[in-house]
Amino acid sequence: MNNLPAGGPVTAPPSDPPGPRPRRPHLHYLDNLRVAMILMVVVHHAAQPYGPADWWYFRGDRQHEDLATLSAVGGAFRMSLLFFVAAYLVPRSVDGKGGWAFARGRLARLGVPFLVGSATIIPALMYTYYVQYRGYPPISYGRYYLDVFLGFGPEPAGWTGPIWPDLQFGHLWFIQNLLVFSLLYLACRAFARLAGRWWKRPAPAWLTRAPGHRSLLGLTFGLAVIAFLVRVDYPLDEWVPLFEFVQAEPARLAQYTAFFAAGVLAYRYDWLGRLSRRVGYTWLAVGSLLTAGLFVTGTDTPYFATGGASAASACWTLVETALCVGLSVGLLTLFRDVFTGHHRLSRAMADGSYTIYLIHLPIVVALQFAFAGVDLPVPVLFAAVATLAMVASVAIAVPLRRLPGLRAVL
Repeated sequence: MNNLPAGGPVTAPPSDPPGPRPRRPHLHYLDNLRVAMILMVVVHHAAQPYGPADWWYFRGDRQHEDLATLSAVGGAFRMSLLFFVAAYLVPRSVDGKGGWAFARGRLARLGVPFLVGSATIIPALMYTYYVQYRGYPPISYGRYYLDVFLGFGPEPAGWTGPIWPDLQFGHLWFIQNLLVFSLLYLACRAFARLAGRWWKRPAPAWLTRAPGHRSLLGLTFGLAVIAFLVRVDYPLDEWVPLFEFVQAEPARLAQYTAFFAAGVLAYRYDWLGRLSRRVGYTWLAVGSLLTAGLFVTGTDTPYFATGGASAASACWTLVETALCVGLSVGLLTLFRDVFTGHHRLSRAMADGSYTIYLIHLPIVVALQFAFAGVDLPVPVLFAAVATLAMVASVAIAVPLRRLPGLRAVL
């Protein structure tokens, strides 16, 4: 989530020995895209109590179908694209620092905020939910933290979930998953280097070419098949603790993994610099048409199902995957061609984008509670919360990361 490097023509395989590489110019359009996606996360969370039927920290008493559709569209591609952009910087960082220094840096920059946020932000939000909606007798925050959040006490009678104990990582799952993916990249890189000592082969031709229609169609159908098979048992929005600690959503895990791997390969082989405009804008059109179709039909249709072995689940999985690939490839092309500028505010937001992600959730939830008694149309209510949350998150994040001692981890 640091500043992103640019891509130049590089055709060497990832297992090439380390050595000095020409420094590439900074790609400001990837900074701008990352900021846009993180602000979309803020918007998504602002819409949670007003549209989708998902569990949320604040319970809205009015919903709007368009906001449910907005959440479905954003959920289809936003985090996958963030994984791609975050992965793009990983190879250069490892090449420059070395494996151990990179691992230490990732543990500090991702691991420390994750642990601190999991011990402060998330339990505070869960305690607010407990007090407001659980219906149990009053309890102090300290007692809640030990007995309910960490689960040292007995499970209360009539517990409604979403899980027991209340221990979860909320939006910090992305940071945790990104850390895991980064460390897995180090392991794969070490294995590739070891294998390359006794089995030297040139990079496959398909790696050295920017993805075309055939590759993107293969990716779409391959990911859709895998996702559908997983969703037979694990529908959307069902989270599991992998290895008893890593918070993951199996229904989209293959998608996230593939996009992280694609980000690494895109850096190595300059896919972004050589991606055809015709290909990029064709897929942007596909994603845009699917998005428009969803807003016309809504999510309350026969073809929409979040899981299970059904035709509806297979149909929605294919639509969602095509939307993900289409909008991701299209937005990468659009930002590369159009949104290349930068100024003082955009650079500050790019530098603080990671901090914006870390701190935005309590700001969003606080605003949702603050607007609870306001009699406004649901779309206006959502727009007010989303706008104020974005402004407040940026206004707090930019100076916060400049405080002594925080720049290294924020």
